[in-house]
This record gives sequence, C-alpha cells and structure tokens, in this order.
Amino acid sequence: MSEAMIERVIGPPGGTLDDLLAESEREGSRFVRRLVDEWAAGTNRFDRPGEALFAARIGHRLVGVCGLNVDRYAAALNVGRVRRLYVLSTDRRLGAGRQLVLAVLQAARGRFDVLRLRTTNPAAARLYEGLGFRPSPGTADATHILELGSPVPPMSRA
Repeated sequence: MSEAMIERVIGPPGGTLDDLLAESEREGSRFVRRLVDEWAAGTNRFDRPGEALFAARIGHRLVGVCGLNVDRYAAALNVGRVRRLYVLSTDRRLGAGRQLVLAVLQAARGRFDVLRLRTTNPAAARLYEGLGFRPSPGTADATHILELGSPVPPMSRA
C-alpha cells in the first residue's frame, strides 16, 4: 500500500476528475459534480485569499480531492469551510482522506481562525472528529467546527 501524495491543484481540474466524478455520481454523491460545475461556471475556483484545492494521488492515479473556501455562510472572512472531500471507494480507509484534510488544515492556518464543514456521513464525521473537529449541533450551516488555535495532528498516519 502506497501513501497518497497530496498536491495543490492550480488551474482547472478538467478531465483529471473523470474517475472521481463517475464513481461519485454512481454512489449518488454530488460533491465532485458541484466542484466541476462551479469551476466551469467560475463561481468557485478556490482562488480567493486563503482558499485552496488539493488532490491525492497514489502513483499516477487521482484518488481523492478536498477544498478549502472562505465560508460563505459565515459573516466573517476569518471562517473557512472544508469542501468537497471525496476519495475513490477502493482507496478509502488508506489515509488519503486524512492526508487531504490535513493539507487543508495546514493551508488554513494563519488565514482562518475557525474551520467549519457539513457532513451527514458517519465515517466522514469520525474522520473529522479524529482530526480535532467537534460536532456542532446548534450551528445552522455546519455539523462540525474546528478552532484553529488547536494543534494540528502530524501529517503521517498513526
């Protein structure tokens, strides 16, 4: 098993997301479709100050993606949002998702004071909670929040 290499995506993801898009749509997930459509429309290119899009590769295969945006639901620009985390089903539970979220956390430090996200997936919730996010049932537009004053877990898997 190879560890995923995480890279920051610069420029349009285009056809590089084809496998992720096809699988996610077969599973009924719209994360990757929204990413592709929003990029094409110019409504979200992860290019505002502090924003970033990351890809995970194992060998030459793209196995996952995750982004960081200014949280459009928050009134303050110092609140970021983890967006569009998706990992191919064959590569889940191998650490790529964790590595992607850790890359987002590293990129967020120094720019955002708080990160928020929304998930209804119990496995994803466990992943986020293992990285320090806490459930936030009283927040209208987020299920989990992380105060970035907390230490970031190391990049390597335990």
